[in-house]
Amino acid sequence: MPKVSVGRDRLFEALGREYTQEEFEDVCFEFGLELDDIVTEEDEVIYKVEVAANRYDLLCFEGLVRALRIFKGLEQIPKYTAVDIPLESMLKIHVKPETALVRPYVVCAVLRNITFDQASYKSFIDLQDMLHQNICRGRTLVAIGTHDLDTIQGPFTYEALPPTEINFVPLKQVKSFRGDELMKFYETDIKLKKFLHIIEKSPVFPVIYDCNRTVLSLPPIINGALSAISVQTKNVFIECTATDLTKAKIVLNTMVTMFSMYCKRKFEVEPVEVISSDGHSCVYPDLSAYSMEVPLSKITGRIGVSADANQVISLLNRMQLLAEKSVSSGDQCSIIISVPPTRSDVLESCDVAEDFAIAYGFENILAKVSSPSQGGGEQSLSQISNLIRLEFAMSGFTEVLTWILCSYKDITSMLNRKDNNSTSVKISNPRSTDFEVARTTLMPGLLKTVRENNHHPKPIKIFEVGDVVFLNEMNDVGARNRHHLAALYCDDHSGFEVIHGLVQRILEVMDIPCDFDSGYCIKASNEVEEGEFLPGTKGSIIHKGESVGSFGIVHPEVLNNFKISYPCSYMEIDLQCFFK
Repeated sequence: MPKVSVGRDRLFEALGREYTQEEFEDVCFEFGLELDDIVTEEDEVIYKVEVAANRYDLLCFEGLVRALRIFKGLEQIPKYTAVDIPLESMLKIHVKPETALVRPYVVCAVLRNITFDQASYKSFIDLQDMLHQNICRGRTLVAIGTHDLDTIQGPFTYEALPPTEINFVPLKQVKSFRGDELMKFYETDIKLKKFLHIIEKSPVFPVIYDCNRTVLSLPPIINGALSAISVQTKNVFIECTATDLTKAKIVLNTMVTMFSMYCKRKFEVEPVEVISSDGHSCVYPDLSAYSMEVPLSKITGRIGVSADANQVISLLNRMQLLAEKSVSSGDQCSIIISVPPTRSDVLESCDVAEDFAIAYGFENILAKVSSPSQGGGEQSLSQISNLIRLEFAMSGFTEVLTWILCSYKDITSMLNRKDNNSTSVKISNPRSTDFEVARTTLMPGLLKTVRENNHHPKPIKIFEVGDVVFLNEMNDVGARNRHHLAALYCDDHSGFEVIHGLVQRILEVMDIPCDFDSGYCIKASNEVEEGEFLPGTKGSIIHKGESVGSFGIVHPEVLNNFKISYPCSYMEIDLQCFFK
């Protein structure tokens, strides 16, 4: 979950009173937030408040304070409006068709006559970073550019050009760079290098120009130096380029609704006309509230409380959802919800019910045991697995749980096996060589467990019941899970007879007779390659003509690969073969 850093003293001043730490934690809990940490930076106490990932309106000081003040009844829900100006007088940005090759969408707005101080300016910059990390998915979906409108002149154009044809002075630099030169220049920049991959392989780079061919930005990398904003900026031009238009509109709405409070005319935003290459025109931002009618029963019934319409309306208003009782006729009472542009997380009646539950107070909702319409139960495979676990335990074996991911060599060379690349599921971008593939056998995990417990008194008797994964083109996801059980015995002698007896016991409790036709039989393996077992000791478990498992003495080379100095015997059975 994202964490918003706010100065304690500034926060308390905005809320109109001071709180003890416990009191503020209670306020956060009531509103569905959490005070995650308290730190001191430059002699200022900073509260780090954890907010829900889909509440973009709470990602800055302004939004957090506004929400808490409305929740506490200290402020009314603001009405956000776009300035009503003639279309011919509106700022315009023309979108060229080449942008469809790299970043097709752009939305814009203007904050006129805004007054920043150091704190609000820092919050303005911080909100952009928070949005970039959150809904913008590291600028891949949306990138925000903010510019001093007094240093540039419209109409603007949004283009996509070859990198060698783009030349400008980037933010915080004095030298002019070509687009391709910028990619190399920022390869070592700690902050910007992580965004280069988004466009560096594209034949064209997106770029925004004003009417004098001044570069405003090279999204999603860097803005131009000429249009850089500062605390003294009075008119801010905001542009959001995107690969996802819906998210671009949410980001733009969030930026302007949070900071239009600092404009001379509060909560009023100047729109910008975006003209597509096909001549289609749209005006942004869209700050209209949309309405949804929700039956009262869908709000209170989902939460399991009794509340009348007036109480529900009052509580929803505290959550910035302007609500009123429906005047339509009918036996069922409904609530009409007006969802503001700040609440992009409210999509359906369940979201309204969630906000009602927060305002009602989770501590006031009585826990009830639901009466299911039909009884549930364990699957047969799970039932048998649990019974087998019990049987292993009664045989003196201890259960272990190991990673389902392992290194590629763990299932190949470490086990004296070869991989033809048609069996194991490989991870395309592993963060560690220890987690490169999904295991195809439980054996590496058990051997690693013995290796890490070499000091343990012998014998070591361990087992595991869990999934392995194989490639399977017939499956819709290209792979299939199989439920295996395995056991390993380690002592100063091989313990082959212990594992052999365990195999027979497990199959006996599963009520599978030792019969070639109707049950199982054990055949000596005649494999040419040694594999993980000592030659001449491997036994294959055959059930109805199909091999369902094997057991034997672990090959000394395998033990040496895992740095185990004691002989071991091992068994593994595919449990799902018995559940066709």
